[in-house]
Amino acid sequence: MSEPVAPESTLPYPPIHKDKKFIALSDWDGTITTHDSNDYMTDNLGFGKAKRREGNLEILTGKDTFRDGFRKMLASVVENGHTFEECKEILRQNIKLDPGFKEFYAWCKSNDIPVIIVSSGMAPLIRAVLSNLIGEEEAHEIEIIANDVKIESDGRWEIQFRHPSSGFGHDKSQAILPYRRLPEPPTLFFFGDGVSDISAAKYADVLFVKTKSDGENDLAVYCQREGIKHILFGDFVEVLAPIGAIVKGEKTIDDFIRT
Repeated sequence: MSEPVAPESTLPYPPIHKDKKFIALSDWDGTITTHDSNDYMTDNLGFGKAKRREGNLEILTGKDTFRDGFRKMLASVVENGHTFEECKEILRQNIKLDPGFKEFYAWCKSNDIPVIIVSSGMAPLIRAVLSNLIGEEEAHEIEIIANDVKIESDGRWEIQFRHPSSGFGHDKSQAILPYRRLPEPPTLFFFGDGVSDISAAKYADVLFVKTKSDGENDLAVYCQREGIKHILFGDFVEVLAPIGAIVKGEKTIDDFIRT
């Protein structure tokens, strides 16, 4: 599989874990959390759910880029007069953790598997919500590869994309590919749910795709359309059995993946 041309990054990356046998990388919004925080802001503080879903479907069909569609979503929140600090507090109050994530994270720690958040959201919002959900100490330990935010003196704000030249804004494949280039690459697990994860979908060894009861299963639709092998899951409780079996060598990746 050919690798995409690496876009220039405006933000630094954490050092890669060269001595690990397994790495868990996960989308944040709607994957580790039960609701996408940026969708929540857009639906409740911006131009609303109907227009957001219309934009998501345009991204899925290639009529718009994720970068440009996402910028429009967030700009609608700013245009309605909501400051970044106000948004941070609203998300801290309303965004909840996937019911199995704490157990999954504890299991990964006990098995020496780094957990890395790879998000198209903004790192300050992720840190604020994460620390509220799992505590300051645990939140500080988890590496976050995400976008950032620019806040102007008048209070207006906008997203600072990690890869502004890429149509993804944050090309998540660039968090995965350095591991694949190692002389002894680890097995890479990736967890995602939506259009922001399309850039990463082809490059993980094991792709876990989260399904939603609300029907917003855009990554699953993309994987089925493109023939990308994946494992469906509803929450992180469900991933412990397949990951545990793979890590212990009891089963192979092919025993679980589907197209």
